[in-house]
Amino acid sequence: MTSKTIALTNRLRAAGLRPTLQRLALGELLFSKGDRHVCAEDLHDQARAARVPVSLATVYNTLNQFKAAGLLREIAIEGDRSYYDTNTSNHFHFFDDEKHELMDIEIEGVKVTGIPEAPDGKVIDRIDVIVRLKDA
Repeated sequence: MTSKTIALTNRLRAAGLRPTLQRLALGELLFSKGDRHVCAEDLHDQARAARVPVSLATVYNTLNQFKAAGLLREIAIEGDRSYYDTNTSNHFHFFDDEKHELMDIEIEGVKVTGIPEAPDGKVIDRIDVIVRLKDA
């Protein structure tokens, strides 16, 4: 096993996930390139190009398991398509409608004001801001 595989195995176990071959292969594709945004279809294409034998359903299941374990953050764009972000910290996004590309906005300098009180028995978990872009 390589040091990257050992690190990923430990990361999956720490998140409560069994490090199966498919999770390790998809995790390597997801986490080896730094912070990134990916949709299931793109990850499936990357897996096929890397000769990782997984179905699209397995990719969706794995992404959802990683999300539930706190390894990914899901960003839904108008219910049309979900992107999975390897950066789970509190930050905002630009979305290029024409290129279907999600990009991080650093939280410094962004102020969100006028947030209403949460209903009784609820607390605000996070605030998602997506700034949509188009060509000028």
